[in-house]
Amino acid sequence: MPPAAQDAEFDSADFLARLRAGEDAAYRRLIRRFHGSLVGTASAIIGSRAQAEEVVQDAWLAVFAGIGRFEGRSSLASWLFAIVLNRARTRASREGRMVALPALDAGDAAERAVPLDRFQPDGHWTEPPRLWDELDPERVVGGRQLFLHVQDAIAKLPAGQKAVIILRDMEACSAEDACRLLGISPENQRVLLHRARGRVRRTVELLLDGTAPAAAVARTAAPAPKRPGGAVLRFLARLFAPQHFAARLAG
Repeated sequence: MPPAAQDAEFDSADFLARLRAGEDAAYRRLIRRFHGSLVGTASAIIGSRAQAEEVVQDAWLAVFAGIGRFEGRSSLASWLFAIVLNRARTRASREGRMVALPALDAGDAAERAVPLDRFQPDGHWTEPPRLWDELDPERVVGGRQLFLHVQDAIAKLPAGQKAVIILRDMEACSAEDACRLLGISPENQRVLLHRARGRVRRTVELLLDGTAPAAAVARTAAPAPKRPGGAVLRFLARLFAPQHFAARLAG
């Protein structure tokens, strides 16, 4: 799982040395950066956010105790996700509530990330997505507190879609590593990611068009952190990238 450029410090020899020395500031930074994504991915396996929080808390204790044995053969992020997902599977299996990520629900068979009627026969947009040419993730997120809406939309995705979009689009995980961590096939990974992006994009467009449900609008009006997390900004940049809109034939 290659880290994003701004996350390269987590795999630096200096940062790892600080972790191995038990530096509180280094652990706090690591937790702030990855805790939310770890909980989101674990909840996709377990089906319960409360239990996912418990799993991740236990996993952090394991990380603190085992960081001295981390050899750097994978990225630190990949190691963290592997620990959490293994513990989530163990917890879910013990309680008989494991979510089968490769399975698609009955409604997924005909689901497309972007409806075909939004394209002309030659593949061009009938009406381009809103803010296509002018979307600036930082401006939009800062002005509309859009990241709250996006996080809520991700939390409500079907389990497989949520796990894949967190790993691929919020954590910049490669397709190969996402398949390995989640135990799914490349085809299922592709379909789940494509559909997840489509669902989240539709909820964003509804908000920007002023047609989102009142509850969703109310959530975006709530007080928010001064600056949205870097993972959310990176996700929005990828979500609205032209190559993702252009893949209309991919499911």
